Amino acid sequence: MAGRFIAVVGPSGVGKDSLMEGLCSIRADLHRVRRVITRSPDLGGEDFEHVSESLFAARAASGDFALHWTAHGLSYGIPNTVRNVMADGKDALANLSRTMLQAADDTFDDLLVLHVTASPEILARRLAQRGREHDHEIDRRLARPKPVMPEGLKTITIDNSGPLAKSVAAAAAALYPEKV
Repeated sequence: MAGRFIAVVGPSGVGKDSLMEGLCSIRADLHRVRRVITRSPDLGGEDFEHVSESLFAARAASGDFALHWTAHGLSYGIPNTVRNVMADGKDALANLSRTMLQAADDTFDDLLVLHVTASPEILARRLAQRGREHDHEIDRRLARPKPVMPEGLKTITIDNSGPLAKSVAAAAAALYPEKV
């Protein structure tokens, strides 16, 4: 049986990467997709493959990505190798833009959306702690309208406002109810 593509979505600062790391630490059979991003590796964050804009464009043109998009002046890609992981029966966990959910549903036979939320106060604090943006940029980010989630997708919502361990346990139970 093929694995699922689990799209982890939510606003910046919600803790998607921390939640994904926690899930992978308790589920050895869960594959975390390593995205290709044009962001400088000096800015920290998730483990990703850094490429230049020109190399990203060339790879996108040659079909190296199952999905790719731009956001906040950066380019992001989900490598096609994710298909091999899923063909081997493993679930693939990927940090995805909410604007790409319809494309993901069109691309993958078994898409599950893990929608991560947190209170606005928590988001503001986490974004400030991350240190990638100035206060006015954080305010502007938080004031943006939320992208509309496509209807009809299998979606699990996890509130990550509290302790991370609690959110990881809730996500694991929702993703794998038969194995908890």
